[in-house]
Amino acid sequence: MASFSSQVKNELVKIEYDKRCCKKSLLYGMALFSKCFSYDRMTFQSENENIIMLCKRLLKELCNIDCNITVSPSGKIFTIDIKNKTTAARLFNYFAHSQYETSLKINFSNFNCQDCQNAFLAGVFLSCGTVTSPEKDYHLEFSVAFLNLTKSLMTLFAESDLSPKLITRKGYHIIYFKDSESIEDCLYIMGASASMFDMMNIKIVKEIRNAANRKANCETANIEKTVNAASPQIAAILKIQKKKGLESLSPQLHEMAEVRLDNPDLSLSELASMFNPPISRSGANHRLKRLIQIADEL
Repeated sequence: MASFSSQVKNELVKIEYDKRCCKKSLLYGMALFSKCFSYDRMTFQSENENIIMLCKRLLKELCNIDCNITVSPSGKIFTIDIKNKTTAARLFNYFAHSQYETSLKINFSNFNCQDCQNAFLAGVFLSCGTVTSPEKDYHLEFSVAFLNLTKSLMTLFAESDLSPKLITRKGYHIIYFKDSESIEDCLYIMGASASMFDMMNIKIVKEIRNAANRKANCETANIEKTVNAASPQIAAILKIQKKKGLESLSPQLHEMAEVRLDNPDLSLSELASMFNPPISRSGANHRLKRLIQIADEL
């Protein structure tokens, strides 16, 4: 079974970018945060064959660079190693870097649009990112070798209204997120929206189960019933919130969305009684179904 991190990376690899500038930004993120990126050499490694094939394809399409892929004796690590100095220098110059630079940092002139920055972050994650399964913990990180490169990546996150934390581990600078909402935002910005919604669903189920477990008089069958009923409803509401904002809903649906988000462990009857004046159980059910329909149409 593939890890959640592999799931995210396989989703990012499949994104089709229409604009050449975004493809360039994607490759830039992969190259700049690779094992080696200099005027003399570029070495990109991955345990994911799909990622290494994407790198090879982009190098050919954008820079007309043909490269070989080698596989480690264990068969687990794939490598692209551009050791020809002329070719490496051409790639270095393609991203407007100079051989006289004293340290690596992001050259923001490579980004022509907001989509370019998002594609770049996807490339960075493909190169040096990992994310823990939300079933176990909430943790997404980028492992970066150079301090100035780390600082410029932190700046890029700040421009996207994200505030990661920074630690040092085994000589590497680790940029990381620990709260679920920031991880969801990061996944969404990079383009891994399907994985983001998977994470939301897992979080909802965990929260509902935790709330239900605190109620000693709640039987197991009722817990599962509540979880199964509320999960698609809350996932739909969160999707609407991310895509359009709850303010786009009618007053009745807006109120229902907020009441359901605030009370993920309540049954339909309990939910209906929260309104002033109270509404019927079928009325609450109708509004929730309408929210799911709206989310499906997005």
